[in-house]
Amino acid sequence: MRHLILSAAIPALLLGACASTPVATGGDEIVMTTNDSPPPHFPRDLTPAGVAAADDNLALEQVDGAEAMAFVAEENRKSLAALTGDPRYETFRAEAQAILTATDRIPSPSFLGDGIGNFWQDATNPKGVWRRTTLASYRTATPQWETLLDIDALSKAEGKDWVFKGADCLAPDDTRCLINLSDGGKDAVVVREFDLTTKRFVDGGFNLPEGKHRIEWLDRDTLLVATDFGAGTMTESGYPFIVKTLKRGQTLNQATEVYRGDQGDGGYGVSPAVYRDKDGKVTAVIITRPLDTFRSETWQLAHDGKTTQLRLPARVSVYGVLNDALIFSPEENWSPPGGGAFKGGDLLSIALEVLQAQEDQVIISNAAPLIFSPNARQAVGDVRVLSDRVVVSYTDNVRGRAAVFLDRGEWGWPRTDISVPDNLAVGLGDSSKSRGEVFVSTQGFLVPPTLSLADADAATLTTLKSAPAKFDASRDVTEQFEATSIDGTKIPYFVTRPRDMKLDGSNPTVMLGYGGFQVSLNPAYKPEMGKLWLERGAVFVQANIRGGGEFGPDWHQAALDGNRQKAFDDFAAVARDLEQRGITSPRRLGIYGRSNGGVLTSVSITQHPELFNAAVIESPLVDMLRYHELPAGASWIGEYGDPRIPEEAAWISKYSAYQQLRPGQSYPRVYLTTNTRDDRVHPGHARKFAARLGDMGYDHLYYEDTAGGHSNDADPVANARRWARHYVYLSQQLMD
Repeated sequence: MRHLILSAAIPALLLGACASTPVATGGDEIVMTTNDSPPPHFPRDLTPAGVAAADDNLALEQVDGAEAMAFVAEENRKSLAALTGDPRYETFRAEAQAILTATDRIPSPSFLGDGIGNFWQDATNPKGVWRRTTLASYRTATPQWETLLDIDALSKAEGKDWVFKGADCLAPDDTRCLINLSDGGKDAVVVREFDLTTKRFVDGGFNLPEGKHRIEWLDRDTLLVATDFGAGTMTESGYPFIVKTLKRGQTLNQATEVYRGDQGDGGYGVSPAVYRDKDGKVTAVIITRPLDTFRSETWQLAHDGKTTQLRLPARVSVYGVLNDALIFSPEENWSPPGGGAFKGGDLLSIALEVLQAQEDQVIISNAAPLIFSPNARQAVGDVRVLSDRVVVSYTDNVRGRAAVFLDRGEWGWPRTDISVPDNLAVGLGDSSKSRGEVFVSTQGFLVPPTLSLADADAATLTTLKSAPAKFDASRDVTEQFEATSIDGTKIPYFVTRPRDMKLDGSNPTVMLGYGGFQVSLNPAYKPEMGKLWLERGAVFVQANIRGGGEFGPDWHQAALDGNRQKAFDDFAAVARDLEQRGITSPRRLGIYGRSNGGVLTSVSITQHPELFNAAVIESPLVDMLRYHELPAGASWIGEYGDPRIPEEAAWISKYSAYQQLRPGQSYPRVYLTTNTRDDRVHPGHARKFAARLGDMGYDHLYYEDTAGGHSNDADPVANARRWARHYVYLSQQLMD
């Protein structure tokens, strides 16, 4: 963990905070220019007190505060007039709603007992129904669904704005389930036990109050629970650090502690995971204790209640247990206790007894640990651990692939490739150890999703469903290009455009980026984008900048902490490359990003207003000097750095868009939007940025929805309005 040093003002920080902005000249050369003075609202010192003193919009951080809600109401009034008053709005809304509520969508399946489960939302049931059918029926064009839980009816009966956040059912029969319900779409949920045989909540069953719980079934009468157990049991990010066993009939106060981290832990809270074989027998209980966003300790809980720390790297992704070995990827170069050396991103299998060994113990293991080693342009995507083999999807230059690796013990992991279409994204869905099957999806920017069932033994795919096209893609083409960032790094990006488009810079273009948390932006069928944007002759660009996971851990870690500027430089490099190719021009180029993508888009506008004429900045982080103060911001310190530490505040302040806003700039008219019930990224970020833009006299739009949460998945009808607002704004800025 970093040491916290709260310091008085450090004059050097003020100088360091003056942004150095790369500017394109007439040729390929990039020249760095430095602003002569700090922005008017830049803190006199970068201590937390100094940052707060320079902030004249702190009242907007009160989620439901009177001043904040009055601000929201007035901003919403002005923005809705500009957006919903546009003659295109109703057409966009109707087209988006038809797509999002269409009954010919592929029902996303999960294995549920002997059948298939699915959560479904449409115009009749916007809050959705949880339902099931048989696999044989699911294969047909018109499956016969049995409703298990109607969320619309439940909300009406209980007078709540319930949003279904998933169900966790106890293997192998899956008759008892833990239902997660969110009030208004928040990440925090209430948990209730549900009986699939009676299709009712269990009287006197497990029932947890609202919270950001981490829960696993241990057996039919026991849960492993990490939650708020009272005063002093949550981290500063608002996540749990204690795990207890909760027996049927017990209250949380009566639960028995089995593991304790520390209140100073970072990340998203301590989390138990229970791994089982195909018959439902527990094979291992693993507890992850996060130290920050990405570093963690990994512990194993034994049958006797004792915990043992496993000798794993601090950066690691655990996928499951197979034949008493842990299946995982180190996210950094690592030499394991049993010998050997592996690079970050490799997929490994190492016996639990080897990982449990103490420093002075020598454990002999004949098993071959390396399952798959991606090359420099590859990265592991999804991993499904079955009874005797592992199914892996991976990307090769951001194109999807899949393979099956059989566990042959000391003879290694022979590989069989699964044949998938070229140039598409490949994703793994739910898997069944008892059946040896995995759901596999493929899709592309112009190719609707296809859902298949993989037989892991044969490494073959059987098509189950193919989604119909939702927009006319016959005139379009997708290409992949590379831009060169300031430091010479090649940055891939996809362009989807009309095939016969003139390369004269006149084409309305929206560019999507993320660049953080090792999240990969793979090709994806975005039907609302295709209908509302591509069909009108516009262009869509997806940039695979550093900070993401497109090329494994190194691609992500290249833009961590003080190197964050590299992600912003990459994004600007793609924008310049688009202009140089004649695909678009600054007048016709807009950008879109949400959540961490909101950091990217807000910074892009403040650093490079000359490159863009539109920005949809959604559910964003913007005030990066106070992000740790706003729940659950402190959980991301491992990604961005800690503003309480002077040297880290210095590098954060150089890009934090809220502090870097300046008068007299050519900022485009931006569109900021967020959600009152977003308890992941605080709405105060977007509110304060909008307020400061307004105070400086910049034209802008701000809209805050009152329900939906961070995921915007609470209601497809409301989501249609959201997309309509987005594309009305982009049309106004880039087409008009």
